[in-house]
Amino acid sequence: MSGRLLRRAALALLLSGALSALADPGDEDSGDPEYVRGRQAIEAKDWQGAVRLLSSAALRDTRNADIQNYLGYAYRHTGQMDRAFEHYERALQLNPRHRGAHEYLGEAYLLVNDLPKAEVHLAALEKICLIPCEEYDDLKKAVAEYRRKAAR
Repeated sequence: MSGRLLRRAALALLLSGALSALADPGDEDSGDPEYVRGRQAIEAKDWQGAVRLLSSAALRDTRNADIQNYLGYAYRHTGQMDRAFEHYERALQLNPRHRGAHEYLGEAYLLVNDLPKAEVHLAALEKICLIPCEEYDDLKKAVAEYRRKAAR
């Protein structure tokens, strides 16, 4: 193998490792059937069912940021914002780089008219997402839409 080809192969290997290290560990399958059913309930917009199932899964897996993030999401859709904030914050305690929790927490702050706190999470995502990521793009659009409506 030529030196140039070896350098390219080494660079590709290095980049693939770096990108996987940056990946958000969100959406891990915990193997818990209630976690899986809780995610299915969210997809079906069965918010109460999701809260019940994910709460049960959270009792068994107290260190799973994904469960906490999805609990926050389900509570947000039931209108229980205080509970939603609790679970999003717990997700970020467990994993400060959890992109989904930053996005959803930022969106929740927009729902309660707290643009400055939403912008904190947008800035966090900008730092976390070294390459384009959907969570940053989604929250950026939500903040822009919030500002547009507020300017009317």
